[in-house]
Amino acid sequence: MQLNTIPFKHPHGSAPSEDKINLPFTLQDLKAAIPAECFQPNVTKSLFYFFRDILIIGLLYAVAHSLDSWFFWPIFWLMQGTMFWALFVVGHDCGHQSFSKHKWLNDLIGHLAHTPILVPYHGWRISHRTHHKNTGNIDNDESWYPVTESQYKEMPLVQKIGRYYVFLLAYPVYLFKRSPNKEGSHFSPSSPLFKPSEKGDIITSTTLWICMVGLLGFLAYQWGWMWLLKYYAAPYLVFIIWLDLVTFLHHTEPDIPWYRGDDWTFLKGAISSIDRDYGLINHIHHDIGTHVAHHIFLNIPHYNLLKATEAIKPVMGEYFRKSEESIWQSVWRSAISCHFVSDTGSKVYYTSNHK
Repeated sequence: MQLNTIPFKHPHGSAPSEDKINLPFTLQDLKAAIPAECFQPNVTKSLFYFFRDILIIGLLYAVAHSLDSWFFWPIFWLMQGTMFWALFVVGHDCGHQSFSKHKWLNDLIGHLAHTPILVPYHGWRISHRTHHKNTGNIDNDESWYPVTESQYKEMPLVQKIGRYYVFLLAYPVYLFKRSPNKEGSHFSPSSPLFKPSEKGDIITSTTLWICMVGLLGFLAYQWGWMWLLKYYAAPYLVFIIWLDLVTFLHHTEPDIPWYRGDDWTFLKGAISSIDRDYGLINHIHHDIGTHVAHHIFLNIPHYNLLKATEAIKPVMGEYFRKSEESIWQSVWRSAISCHFVSDTGSKVYYTSNHK
């Protein structure tokens, strides 16, 4: 893989002293490099992107209904599923409170963006917050964290198939059962994912999610299961493939380090990510592939991430990662080479049973 900057020293066989590496910059250095306006959400601009996505989704439904052609349905599924994914990213900003300065507005738009695509907004928001607080920490990260070699060897076959071979369909399972070696549902207020004080939020999101499932069931009853397949199930499938693909690639890379114990710090974990280029899709899904800056400062709205990234690159130097290879090359390479990490060591890297 080609990177436009030099990655950390590669893994396997690293000297012990490298585990205690001190970064040549601080969080304050990075913040000072970013123009202050990048941290300020613009409500008008945020609402524009939300309503733009809604408008495109509505137009695609109108065209599909008008044509009702099996030549067009696969095209519609791909386009509409991509727009579902774009709408998810708008809700993602809401979850980070970077959509606006008003929590009530963030939560309102977050539910309007996430509930129609069967994402429990508050449940996802809280577990995603845990991910951001613990990125790169093997023990405490919430999503796409590695298993150890011994855990991999003990993993049941069904779980291996799900994690390593059909991982692009993993998201619904994650919502109900969480990631390997962790328990909890995003729908239950008593889940270990949540604090007692968050019970009301979880009940709200779960209730809205159940109402959405009920609405889909009613529409399927009225117009048939084929209607549900053509208008919703197929685009939803494309959406979860996009979600799993992009989030998998954010943090699954042979040259990205993972940390244990005292060697982990927030900043080390935050920069243990990689920017990727999705070509024509970049703007459609709101530049979510611009991920390093997002993990360092999650309160930057998506439309300011490119500017913020250009500002921090000179400060980060060789510690900034961006992949120059195609997305499909990256996902294939990571899928076959990133299976587990060593059982020991405070700084470890992915490897696989093929090596």
